[in-house]
Amino acid sequence: MTPGPTFERTTGFRRGYAVEQVEEFFARARVSYETGGPRGGVSSRDVREVGFDLVRRGYDVQMVDAALDRMEDAFLRREQEVVRGRLGADRAYAELAARAATLRPRLERPEGDRFDRAAHGHPGYDPAEVDALCDRISGWLDGEPGLSHDDLRRSVFSTRRGEQGYAEHQVDAFIDRTVEVMAASITTA
Repeated sequence: MTPGPTFERTTGFRRGYAVEQVEEFFARARVSYETGGPRGGVSSRDVREVGFDLVRRGYDVQMVDAALDRMEDAFLRREQEVVRGRLGADRAYAELAARAATLRPRLERPEGDRFDRAAHGHPGYDPAEVDALCDRISGWLDGEPGLSHDDLRRSVFSTRRGEQGYAEHQVDAFIDRTVEVMAASITTA
């Protein structure tokens, strides 16, 4: 990992990520990566879930997000190396297959019923769009090409209110787990 992230700043009325927050997170991540462990430091999940405030003259969002994607991949590779070293390649692969199998039950539910509905008056994700992505995930699990963990990272859904939408937190957690499985499968292969 390279020291000192410096990204272009936004201009005019465009907003970007708060510079201090980005710098602090990247510094913590660098130390964690260089010392070789998430104990009290940063993990691939932390990288995937980090959020920054949007401010004027902040860092360009797309540049930071692209750097975070590369950082997450680096952390995932390191974490998989640790798992393979601890368990051996065969057991590490079996563990990955078991994690992938946990995705199936939700994918096998009928369309429109794969996730709980959003609470009354709260925003949710469009069920048809989420179900379409779930079908692609199911295809990936069956060996079909054409879906990557980057596709999942960048998935965006239209908003629906209350019972018209899927509960965002459930969909987000499922996608995060799928990203972990997909990215780990690349580093395990």
